[in-house]
Amino acid sequence: MKKISIFLAGIAFLLLAACGSSDSNGSDDNAAGGASKLEELQENGTVTVGFANEAPYAYEEDGELKGAAVDIATAVFAELGVDNVESQLADFSQLIPGVQAGQFDVVTAGMAIQPGRCENALFGEPEMQYGEGLVVQAGNPHGIESYKDIADNPDITVVVMEGATEIGFLESEGVDPNQITTAPDIASTFSAVQSGRADATTGTEMTVRMAFDSFDSDAIELVESFEQPDIEGVPSYGAAAFSLNNEELRDAYNEKLAELKENGTVEELLEANGFSAESNSVPTDGVTTEQVCSGEAF
Repeated sequence: MKKISIFLAGIAFLLLAACGSSDSNGSDDNAAGGASKLEELQENGTVTVGFANEAPYAYEEDGELKGAAVDIATAVFAELGVDNVESQLADFSQLIPGVQAGQFDVVTAGMAIQPGRCENALFGEPEMQYGEGLVVQAGNPHGIESYKDIADNPDITVVVMEGATEIGFLESEGVDPNQITTAPDIASTFSAVQSGRADATTGTEMTVRMAFDSFDSDAIELVESFEQPDIEGVPSYGAAAFSLNNEELRDAYNEKLAELKENGTVEELLEANGFSAESNSVPTDGVTTEQVCSGEAF
């Protein structure tokens, strides 16, 4: 009886070991006996990217995926031998949980690198940098030209896209959390200001400016005199984000990204999407992801 018990215990141990050696989505670079995520993508020739429908970073138009972050990622993966790019739309706040859960292989949303986010995702090197923008009701009745102006008037409400860095920026400038509401996307934040449900909305400058141009409403206006906040995280540095399991994939991506920066491809793609190659690009010898994740860049 004792020998049978030992035998059964050994079988149970082997089964547990086998279960523990495989990743839930098959994407762990260190999965025993299996192909790495990079090899898997190269073999299949397809990468799935997660995005949040935010122009000009990553968005759908007439069924086509567009945007600076998408174009850069597409160029990098082509260099890695992965030519087909598929996409999956998600709320911005669900992008990092989504890539960790294996719903997509990489986040291409121009997502700002932040120390807190670095704990939950592997960021590639910076692909772009950008500041903030502000939209208010027509005539700017509250005279809002900075985040501090919002903080100084507790009657002002500001709506921000869920999961966006601007929530933290506003609070850093003294805005009471009770003054801040959220909406699932940029269009919804603009609608809230247009209808009077909020006094202002904020987001990255390029997103706000492009959304304002396309929204085409006399009920709102873009604050051209907006004062950029002097806080940690501004300017923001946008990059691709990967699962914590996929370090090899992230490193391979960085290697090709550096080559595309050096030959001018990244600057060309930024300009093609309305960015400035001079003010929005990040050179290979500029700020690094390690510096941003550690807080040294600010």
